[in-house]
Amino acid sequence: MTVVLVAALGLFARRGIQLLAMLRLGKPEKRWDSIGARIGRELRVVWGQQKLLQWPFPGIMHAFIFWGFVILFTTIVEAFGKAYSASFALPLVGHWGPLAALQDTFAGLVLLGIAMAFFIRKVLRPGRFRGSHLKEADRILIAISGIMLTVVGLRATEIALGRFPYPRASAFISSFVAAHLFDGAAHGSQAVWHGIFLWAHSLLVLAFLVYLGYSKHLHIITAPFNVFFSSTASRPRGALKPVDVDFEEMGDDDVIGAATVTDLTWKQLLDTYTCTECGRCQSACPAWNTGKPLSPKLLVMELRDHLMEVGPGLVAARKAGTAPSPEAKAALNPDVLDDEVVWDCTTCGACVYNCPVDIEHIDHIIDMRRNLVMMEARFPREMGGALNNLENSGNPWGQPARARLDWAQGLDIPVVGRDVGPGEFEVLFWVGCAGAFEDRNKKVVQSFARLMKRAGVRFAILGTSEGCNGDPARRMGHEYLYETMAKANIETMQAGGVTKIVTACPHCFNTIANEYPQFGGTYEVRHHSEFLAELVSDGRLRIERDFPESVAYHDPCYAARHNDILEAPRRILEQAGAPTKELHRHGRHTFCCGAGGGRMWMEERLGKKVNLDRVDEALAVGTDVVGVGCPFCHVMLGDGIAERGADADIKVRDLAQILEEVVGHESVPGAAEAQEAPQD
Repeated sequence: MTVVLVAALGLFARRGIQLLAMLRLGKPEKRWDSIGARIGRELRVVWGQQKLLQWPFPGIMHAFIFWGFVILFTTIVEAFGKAYSASFALPLVGHWGPLAALQDTFAGLVLLGIAMAFFIRKVLRPGRFRGSHLKEADRILIAISGIMLTVVGLRATEIALGRFPYPRASAFISSFVAAHLFDGAAHGSQAVWHGIFLWAHSLLVLAFLVYLGYSKHLHIITAPFNVFFSSTASRPRGALKPVDVDFEEMGDDDVIGAATVTDLTWKQLLDTYTCTECGRCQSACPAWNTGKPLSPKLLVMELRDHLMEVGPGLVAARKAGTAPSPEAKAALNPDVLDDEVVWDCTTCGACVYNCPVDIEHIDHIIDMRRNLVMMEARFPREMGGALNNLENSGNPWGQPARARLDWAQGLDIPVVGRDVGPGEFEVLFWVGCAGAFEDRNKKVVQSFARLMKRAGVRFAILGTSEGCNGDPARRMGHEYLYETMAKANIETMQAGGVTKIVTACPHCFNTIANEYPQFGGTYEVRHHSEFLAELVSDGRLRIERDFPESVAYHDPCYAARHNDILEAPRRILEQAGAPTKELHRHGRHTFCCGAGGGRMWMEERLGKKVNLDRVDEALAVGTDVVGVGCPFCHVMLGDGIAERGADADIKVRDLAQILEEVVGHESVPGAAEAQEAPQD
């Protein structure tokens, strides 16, 4: 047994050292901040199985197996102890009856979990498993079954031999097996069976341990580390990480984004180790659901397979101080992943939200985009037009800055720096490019402005000084252009004394609230749904009638999933007296409209259009109105309804437009005075 133990642990350690060396090929990244938050997430996601239990049946299955292994680690220790001493027992708890009952209970639950797993894989056969290594998963499940059955057999023979350290009645499953199979057998036969179960159990455990390092079940070891080092503790969910290059001091050898596997960070490489191939990300991905090449699962798997193929050579070359082979320096795009895979992503975050082990797919994709755009100048043709417009005109529509005030004609809205100065307004209304230039969304910001005026909100706008927040540039991969725009906007707002911002665009909200602090711009930012709901609750807006049509609210990804803005939009509909319905995928499980990640300005040439998939869902619900809280969603869903020829049956309305229809046209008493009051 000592020989087998040393050999197995040596092989396990050798593979662990190799895997760790391949992780060190990645770029450095600081992930040691917010230790308390990281520990809390570890307890919830790993030990509490929080994300897995979002899917009840498979979640319970996995929880049985996971918690079973945690509890049954004690039986593994006991088994190896028995190889050295027939009377071995765990210190302190080795004779405690409740522990024996717990061990037997979880042995049964693990076997039940395995049966559930086979039922899911062989009977239900969900599409999310497409592309996964199912045969390997079957082998793992069979091995776990063997471990469970042999531990029960080992305990049953110990009971028959009178060596069981716990009260017999406490181990109810093992006692049942002992009573029916071994109690009446001869002592010699009992001893033989005990030896068979001991060695079978020990060899299965050690073989499983060695095999883990080479299998997709490596996540059993790496998942706790991956969750601990996830970005959720160090940056807001909707924020992208900045590049690790100073553009002003960039050298010839600096690389922006990820060109090869060694340009990924160590955490991104750890992500590839940790993929469980469960397909939850794939099943939620709007690109995959509409027939595009992108599968978040397959993307991570292909990066992992590439790392496993070239990693040992790269480690050896680095250790020897020699140049790696050309194959080892293969370009991630297109040698490992097709360019189309990278450009299909809407950055909706459904993959990250649904991943049970906190893989950060969007970081991988954005880093590859950054390299393609800024180092290779290789991107979809129509995207070039949007980037040129952003660079030359300050907005993706290519409109002149003077047109930013066209929507406000006749509304008498003060402009910062022209009509009001620092301290002379309560909140800055960030209009956004869509609100300023796109006809449907001009009506939205007009409705919102009128509501704020009726409520007596002392607000102002930046007018021609407002530039695009930079979200399209950053998510398309042009980090330099994004930083330029962000810093210009921050400088403008600092000069104007801006501290509070409200916007009707979740993309503007997310960028200013979550990403501008990376460059020194920290503000209190509100989405207009939150702002309006409070104005009604505070009595500053008075509801005079009920909204007459049924409304199904479409949750924008950058509001609901990235920033947890869920309750306020529904509260507005309730306040407005609107009959409401829910789309099939709603809340944090919402389905993207297809415009995020810069795809507002890219054509969909493959599969079904994402916006049509969402529109078909709305049509199936049978609602009169699709409520929105995002200008991109307004455009995409409106276009989809028109393409389906359903304009007469269903329409798209922003929350501000819905609320304006039911709010009285007269100001609430005292509102005018509040609007004119000086800033405190």
